[in-house]
Amino acid sequence: MNLYEKLPNEVLIDFYNEINKNIERGILTKAMFHEIDLILSAMNERGITTTKSEDYKDVV
Repeated sequence: MNLYEKLPNEVLIDFYNEINKNIERGILTKAMFHEIDLILSAMNERGITTTKSEDYKDVV
């Protein structure tokens, strides 16, 4: 179990939003890409959906 699976929904969503802000600013590292995958996995397991595109592979 990773850290994101242990977080409350609100905190998990805050992490997701913060990484998305960095992506919008043009800041996306390979580490962030890995983190967004972990966050999205935890969100999907809980049935939390997003309205943003999760396809960042073309950016990195």
